[in-house]
Amino acid sequence: MIRFEHVSKVYEGKEALSDLNLTINDGEIFGLIGHNGAGKTTTISILTSIIEATYGEVYVDDLLLSEHRDEIKRKIGYVPDSPDIFLNLTAQEYWQFLATIYGVPKEEASVRIDQLVTLFELGERRYEVIDGFSHGMRQKVIVIGALVSNPDIWILDEPLTGLDPQASYDLKEMMKTHAKEGNSVIFSTHVLAVAEQLCDRIAILKKGKLIYVGSIEELKKSYPNKDLETIYLELAGRKAQED
Repeated sequence: MIRFEHVSKVYEGKEALSDLNLTINDGEIFGLIGHNGAGKTTTISILTSIIEATYGEVYVDDLLLSEHRDEIKRKIGYVPDSPDIFLNLTAQEYWQFLATIYGVPKEEASVRIDQLVTLFELGERRYEVIDGFSHGMRQKVIVIGALVSNPDIWILDEPLTGLDPQASYDLKEMMKTHAKEGNSVIFSTHVLAVAEQLCDRIAILKKGKLIYVGSIEELKKSYPNKDLETIYLELAGRKAQED
């Protein structure tokens, strides 16, 4: 279980995230929804220890993040919103590097990498330098890297961007399986149809503030005879942003 308790992030006097109180349960796919700048990536960056909260605390399995960062990091597999990292390594070197950092035994890492390479159809391209890959290929490399250690918590920031239909389908099926096994999957998306298809619950953020948390089914019941896009835009769209 993951808990955000009164978490805020302030940049130069401006709140990017404001007093976030949120619980993410084991065994669920949890979606972060919102416009650019709503606070989705800030929330993910705090949870992954890329940045620190200005105020408030985060707990993962009852461990305080500020006191147990290394232990919590080992529980997390993270896919950032940009795959343009470690471009001078081959894909294989990148995966082996992550396996070493996470302390995955060589034989176990080799088996898992082979399984993921087969699933995502990278074949012999695994030995090529990442810099020569397309955006979609780089995304596959980063996704495989995040999963090499078989982490309990998957944190995926716009993970489907650039993936081909087969890879997108395979990743979504893996997300479902991972959650069914009692683990947590947290992902951000701009695609409401994907959120509706996958998420057990969602959080909608607007200007750094949490404005809704719950299931999409519950949200729709509160706005009868309206589709999800209309509901979302009423809550967080241009007109709502001006309120």
